[in-house]
Amino acid sequence: MTNRKCLRIAVAAVRDEKGRLLLVSKHGSDIFIQPGGKIEPGEAPEAALARELAEELSVAPQPGTLHSLGVFTAPAANEPDTDVIAHLFAVHLAGTPRAAAEIAELSWLPLHEADRWPLASLIRDKVLPLLAKTIPAQDLGIVR
Repeated sequence: MTNRKCLRIAVAAVRDEKGRLLLVSKHGSDIFIQPGGKIEPGEAPEAALARELAEELSVAPQPGTLHSLGVFTAPAANEPDTDVIAHLFAVHLAGTPRAAAEIAELSWLPLHEADRWPLASLIRDKVLPLLAKTIPAQDLGIVR
């Protein structure tokens, strides 16, 4: 039996006016993940997400639009023998996201095409079912 590591992360669920979900992929990976990243020791998940959005997508959360959708555990997409403990937030973005830092690409996933995309387990197994069941598009972060 392997000892799995745990990584605490904060990630964003952002949708555009067409209802598509914003996803990113890192340099050297073909798996799409949600924008966000690791929570530093002593850092609040909300602060970590704001920092990661600035570093990776050159955007910030619009004030007052960050809403927790829950905390979920899943295998990490890009780190072997590691699970993520993900704080998931709906957020509206101030500005237009663009790939920066370790982000190679950003894409907008039409939810009806999810089965054709190489998605992280967190998205496929936790986020998409949650969005399909309980979260109306108007309650997610809309980018216009």
